Amino acid sequence: MPAPHSAGCPFAPPPAYTEAAAAGTMTRAVLPGGESCWLATGYAEVRTILSDRRFSADVRHPNFPLLLPGRREVIAKNPSFLRLDDPEHARLRRMVTGDFLVKRVEAMRPDIQQIVDETLDRMTEGRTEADLVADFALPVPSLVICLLLGVPYEDREFFQSISRTLLSNTGTIEGLQKAQEELLQYLEGLTARKRERPEDDILSRLAARDDLTLREAANTGILLLIAGHETTANMISLSTALLLDRPEQVARLADPAAVPGAVEELLRHLTIVHTGLPRVALEDVELGGTTVKAGEGVIAMLSTANRDEAVFGGAGHRPVEEVDLDRDARRHLAFGFGVHQCLGQPLARAELQIALATLFRRLPGLRLSRPGEEPAFRTDSFIYGMRSLSVTW
Repeated sequence: MPAPHSAGCPFAPPPAYTEAAAAGTMTRAVLPGGESCWLATGYAEVRTILSDRRFSADVRHPNFPLLLPGRREVIAKNPSFLRLDDPEHARLRRMVTGDFLVKRVEAMRPDIQQIVDETLDRMTEGRTEADLVADFALPVPSLVICLLLGVPYEDREFFQSISRTLLSNTGTIEGLQKAQEELLQYLEGLTARKRERPEDDILSRLAARDDLTLREAANTGILLLIAGHETTANMISLSTALLLDRPEQVARLADPAAVPGAVEELLRHLTIVHTGLPRVALEDVELGGTTVKAGEGVIAMLSTANRDEAVFGGAGHRPVEEVDLDRDARRHLAFGFGVHQCLGQPLARAELQIALATLFRRLPGLRLSRPGEEPAFRTDSFIYGMRSLSVTW
């Protein structure tokens, strides 16, 4: 791991992961650094790992299973709350929970719609061809998260470049350390300025807290900034590429009542964190007829869990390996599960619903501009996505 994707089926998890799932819900795997860990591929097993306090998300554990050798030591120096257990995790997470509540996100929908419309205006003005990634999928969530956090959008090239380094599964440890420190210093400086001149944004509210250091605020900012634009941007571009190849399903997006369900199915089917979520067992745990011993690493494979036929199959639906926008996919694990599940999922859902419905409504003739050309997928990142997607209308 990380395993290569199949050229013939680029929207599916890598064949090595589906083969592991076929072999059993719990299998052994060897990480690139030579360490052994468990691979959990079944839906029930993955849910248990992510919700059971006997499994730790704390990256500071010696056997914490990460794909890039040496990555654990770098992250452990400045872990975000995503890589901590309660009570540390809960203390830091609570500080920003209010900004992502469903009620607050629903109130943001007009602003998100305006951002989507203005981005499409710029993309289509005076031309009939564009790179959907650079001109639409990346700007929309970047603008939204910058607005929420209080990060200047004009700094996007800097933080987008840093994000690619931090998420790379092929880079060097030295490069990772340098990128992490650069982004921490940038956000520490920005947060310090917010402390002097606060505005209505997340960084200003974090800066005003007496129980939070600038470094802790910057760590939280890194998590929200990267997760807030990288994941949604890749979901927009992958979803578009998938639907352009399946025009018979695009019609579902024309029905406003069907859009939320369609987005849930896209999240299930694509599950862009293909490499899974790492945990460490704190005590012996029985899972799927297997004993995971205390201290052993486990990787919860969201992508294979979301293709569990027993959970998402059933009469009247396409096989789980296929996308079916009429499927009830609400139990998917694309955002994780348990106390660490994605804080920003209400925002991601709103952005995807608005972006995809508006894109196909305003550009009904949208199609690939180079049909015979293989799209440029991103395989060098822990978040699966696209480098570019040439489209015309």
